[in-house]
Amino acid sequence: MKLIIAIVQDEYINKVIKVLMDNKIRTTKLSSTGGFLKSGNTTLFIGVDDKEVDRVVDLIKEQCESRNVKTAGEEVIVGGANLFIVDIDKYIKI
Repeated sequence: MKLIIAIVQDEYINKVIKVLMDNKIRTTKLSSTGGFLKSGNTTLFIGVDDKEVDRVVDLIKEQCESRNVKTAGEEVIVGGANLFIVDIDKYIKI
């Protein structure tokens, strides 16, 4: 089992949650704020079987895109989502 921690820019979060729900993928949503551009984002915790990871990543990827942002006279590329995928040793549903 894997835990996908997805930090999604607020402009994409509604589409991401909808596509996950449409595909019967359960998620826990937490509001959060990014440190780099202090932009709004939402963190999703998604627990899935190992074989489902690629499908979930693809679903999220289809809804988010990178964009160029100008800050302090410099242009940087900001991603639509950052994903962390970690192993789960134990899962207990109560």
